Amino acid sequence: MINAIAEAPTRDGLIERRHPDPFTFVIFGAAGDLAHRKLFPALYNLMFDGWLPAECRILGVARRQYGDAEFREEIRAAVMRYSRRQPDSEVLDRLMANTMYVTADFNDGAQYQALKTILQDPEQGFPQNYLFYLATPPSAYPAIASHLGSHGLARPFDGKHWVRIIVEKPFGHDLDSAVALNGHLHQVFDESQIYRIDHYLGKETVQNILVFRFANGIFEPLWTRQYIDQVQITVAESLGVAGRGSYYDQAGALRDMVQNHMLQLVSLIAMEPPVAFEADAVRDEKVKVLRSIRPFTTRDVADWTVRAQYEGGTVEGEPVPGYLDEPDIASDSRTESYVALRLLIDNWRWAGVPFYLRTGKRLPKRATEIAIQFKTAPHRFFLQTDTPELAPNLLTLKIQPDEGISLRFGAKVPGPAIKVRTVNMEFLYGTSFDGTPPEAYERLLLDAMVGDSTLFTRKDEVEAAWALVSSILRGWWRARGPIPTYDAGTWGPEEADAMIERNGFRWRKP
Repeated sequence: MINAIAEAPTRDGLIERRHPDPFTFVIFGAAGDLAHRKLFPALYNLMFDGWLPAECRILGVARRQYGDAEFREEIRAAVMRYSRRQPDSEVLDRLMANTMYVTADFNDGAQYQALKTILQDPEQGFPQNYLFYLATPPSAYPAIASHLGSHGLARPFDGKHWVRIIVEKPFGHDLDSAVALNGHLHQVFDESQIYRIDHYLGKETVQNILVFRFANGIFEPLWTRQYIDQVQITVAESLGVAGRGSYYDQAGALRDMVQNHMLQLVSLIAMEPPVAFEADAVRDEKVKVLRSIRPFTTRDVADWTVRAQYEGGTVEGEPVPGYLDEPDIASDSRTESYVALRLLIDNWRWAGVPFYLRTGKRLPKRATEIAIQFKTAPHRFFLQTDTPELAPNLLTLKIQPDEGISLRFGAKVPGPAIKVRTVNMEFLYGTSFDGTPPEAYERLLLDAMVGDSTLFTRKDEVEAAWALVSSILRGWWRARGPIPTYDAGTWGPEEADAMIERNGFRWRKP
C-alpha cells in the first residue's frame, strides 16, 4: 500500500503529507529481538524507498553494554538477515551513519537526564521531533513513561515540534491492568500522542478489508444478516511456544491472539461505514462493534467457548512434544494453547449471525483467514437435477501466508444434464501487483512518523476488548476439572467441533 500511495496522483498534497518531518527515533529495548528482526529492517526498507527524511536520526537505548560501532555492526547483520529485500550497501551505510546507542537502566531517572542532554545538544544535531518506541517488556512501560514525563521529554518544549510514543502489545493482562496501564500513560501523554501498535493491522489484506467493503458496491449491500449465514475467523499456527514458554504460560491463546488480533479483525469485518477515512472516524465504528458483542455469562462460557492444550504428535512430518512437556511450562498448567468461541453482535446489521473464532498452536499449518459464508439459495429450482445439494457461496479473505481473496460460487458443469459444481475465483497479491509488498511494521512505523493513528488501537478499543475477554477468563477461572486436549498436527479438540455443529455448521479447513 505504501508504493500505491507513492505512485498515485493526488489533488490535496497526500504524497507530501506521507513524508515525515525530520525526527529522532528513540528505541527503548534496542538490543532486543523485536528491534533486530522487525524495527531496523523496517527502517532500512523505508529509507530504501525514500520515505525517511535525510535528517532522521535513530537512537537505541538498552541495558546491554555496547559501543556505537559494535551496535551498528550488529544492526547491519540483522538488516542483512531479516530485510525483505537484498540490502543495498549505500543505503545501509546511510542508516548506520544515522544510528547511535546509549546504555541505560530504564528505572534510573538520572540516565534520562543524560538522554535529554544528548537529544538536546546542538552539536549532536538531533531533530527535536521525537518518536519513542517501547520495545521492552510491558512491566517497563510505566517507568519509562514516567521518567520521560518528569524529565520534560514527553511534550514539545517549544510548541513547534511533536512527541509521540509507540507501545507494543500486550496492553495489559486483563481489564484492570489495561485500565491501569492507560492511566499511567495518560498521566504523561495525551491520547493523541499514544500509538498502540498491533502488527496485524499493518498487513495488506487486513487493510484491504475496508477497501474491499466500502469501495465495491457489489458487496456492501450483501454485508448483513439478511444474506450472511456465519463468519469464521481462523488464526492457525504450526509452531509451538517457540522458546516463549515462560511468557506464553502466563498469557495463553485467548490473551495472546483473541484479545488483540482477532477482535481487531472482527471489528473491521463488522463495522459500519465511517463518515470519513480518518483515524477517529474509523476507530469510533470499531469501538461500537466491540461494545455490541454480547458479554459472556458463566453459562455462555461453558456452552460457547472451548479451550485446550496440544499433546505430542506430528506436525509437517516432524514429531513434536506436548504443551506440558515444553520448556518453562508448569507441569500442572491449565493455560490454553487453543481456543474456539462463538460471538454474537447485538446490533441491527448482525443480529443472529454467529462469528466463530479459533486459534491454536501446533495445528497442521500456518494460516490466517476470514471466511464469510452466505445463505444458501432456495433449492426448489434444482430438485429435479443432478445436484443433490447446493454449496453456499463463500468469500474468503486470506491474510497469511499467501495474501489474497477467494470467492466460491456455483457453475453449471458442461453437458446435457443440469449439474452444479462449486468453482473458485482467486485474487493473490503476489501475482496481481508488482514487487514485494511492504512488511506490516513498515506501514505502521510510517503512519506513526506522519501522525496517522488510523491503524493503531485507541484506549477505548483496548478496554472494550478486555471487558469481553475478561468475562471469558472469569468463567474459565470458575471451571473445574481437566481441560480438553488435541493431538499436535490436528485441527483442535472434538469439543470445538461439537460446539459449532450445534448451530448446524462445520469448521472450515484452510
